[in-house]
Amino acid sequence: MNTNKNVRFYKPRLLVVGCGDVGMRLLPWVTRRFRVFAVTSQPERRAELRAAGAIPIVADLDRPRTLARLRGLAQHVVHLAPPQQQGELDVRTRNLTAILPEGARVVYISTTGVYGDRGGALTDESAPRRPRNARARRRVDAEQVLRAWALAARGSVAILRAPGIYAADRLPLERLRRATPALAHDEDVYTNHIHADDLAYLAFLALFRGGAGRAYNACDDTRMKMGEYFDAVADAFGMARAPRVSRAELERTVSAMQLSFMSESRRLVNGRIKRELGARLRYPRVEVALQGAKNPSLEGGMEQIRQQQAS
Repeated sequence: MNTNKNVRFYKPRLLVVGCGDVGMRLLPWVTRRFRVFAVTSQPERRAELRAAGAIPIVADLDRPRTLARLRGLAQHVVHLAPPQQQGELDVRTRNLTAILPEGARVVYISTTGVYGDRGGALTDESAPRRPRNARARRRVDAEQVLRAWALAARGSVAILRAPGIYAADRLPLERLRRATPALAHDEDVYTNHIHADDLAYLAFLALFRGGAGRAYNACDDTRMKMGEYFDAVADAFGMARAPRVSRAELERTVSAMQLSFMSESRRLVNGRIKRELGARLRYPRVEVALQGAKNPSLEGGMEQIRQQQAS
């Protein structure tokens, strides 16, 4: 009798690596179905993670010896940790794969920066990866390392390629306050978006429905240029729109990192997340989210919606 009871209430283990903003948004989805272990390099976050229903583990992907207690811990893994900030290779992902158990199922959050500049062309997952900077090349490396691990360890990895992640508390309001310029319309680039809640939801779906070795453009239906995005945010908050300048003038104004984001143009195609993951995004377009960005009460039903979508 006790054995049957234990089997009935057994939950598989899930390891969430890099449990930052998106990871915290993922926890309400997964704690009902998994016994969740959340990895953090910050000991002061343990109470926060416990309160969210996870078992915190202090470990650091930059220090392989701290990962020993994770070895073989869980057969399901969501890898949210970014690469280190230097180099061409993602050392952190290499350190993680060294402790993953054989046959594990991994969901990895990558970036659409792996496609490089597409000149505004429609871009699905079959487009070649042509990263233009070291940051994106590290992501390509991580994808390759995880696929090689899956082949050798009889595991599986589903890759979610995320574009610009936004939420009510992740909007370019400070940029607008500083009047940081945007590109003139005829030189502007197409940008792509995903709400942080929807990215967490897609990670949850990929745990169950993601194809082995399959990549997914984890983006919404919005197709607008970057300056149009800044204008939409400014209008929603009653702020002045960003001034528009030529690319030559912009190069003298913004940082090299900001310029790199404003030098690649893509219009992502997201049919695969709908067909294969069965995704129904809560925020299918940026405008939908902006309508409620200044009204926190509109977020009150999020948990109920999560439960409905997860059932």
